[in-house]
Amino acid sequence: MKNTSLIFLLLALLAEVVGTIGGFGSSVFFVPIANFYFDFQSVLGLTAIYHLSSNLSKIVLFKKGLDKRLLLYIGVPSVLFVVLGGWLSKYLNTDYLEAVLGVFLIGLSAIFLLLPRWVIRASNANAVTGGVLSGFSAGLLGTGGAIRGLTMAAFNLEKSTFIATSAVIDFMIDFSRTFVYYANGYIHAHDAIYLPFLVLIGIIGTMIGKKILVRIPQQKFKRISLFLILMIGTVTLFKAVFLD
Repeated sequence: MKNTSLIFLLLALLAEVVGTIGGFGSSVFFVPIANFYFDFQSVLGLTAIYHLSSNLSKIVLFKKGLDKRLLLYIGVPSVLFVVLGGWLSKYLNTDYLEAVLGVFLIGLSAIFLLLPRWVIRASNANAVTGGVLSGFSAGLLGTGGAIRGLTMAAFNLEKSTFIATSAVIDFMIDFSRTFVYYANGYIHAHDAIYLPFLVLIGIIGTMIGKKILVRIPQQKFKRISLFLILMIGTVTLFKAVFLD
């Protein structure tokens, strides 16, 4: 395997560890990283399949915490709109949409960090809106976990509940969009060599992330998640503006 491929796998492991700590999954880091190595359509296909194993690991390790209300109000609209986003990804220019996503993530996370007492109201309507936006973004751009993370942050969930609920919703999204991406022709045989490694990375990265997470006090958890989202938005915007 080429050196660049090994570097990619190491970065994928880092994305999984950090995504577990942040509670919103590794795709928010994995997609920008993978974009440096693969074409956009391959990135979407790899992300969907890779995330299935990654989220199964999180569900097993954090299974005691699950918010059924958010599973309904965020999960169901996420699944419906990931199908729509995945279908539209075949027809829309994603460079502009990536820039919009980057600005959106930077703006919202900055507001939460600078105005910590200002929060999104923890309502069913806001949960549904967050589910729609995160699902649509996941289908269209390959990543919607940060938007879901911002939505779930409003409910001030305990760490294990946050991660378990997010992982189940993410699994539902990945399962749905895998079929859409396959129909779109995004899952390529020449990329299959990476899948066994990514599946293993998903399991190992989740286990490492859980061990680190145990040492993080609850009060610091939300701020860490928001800082990670701010970084994600910055990288996404930089790539869309300067590298594409």
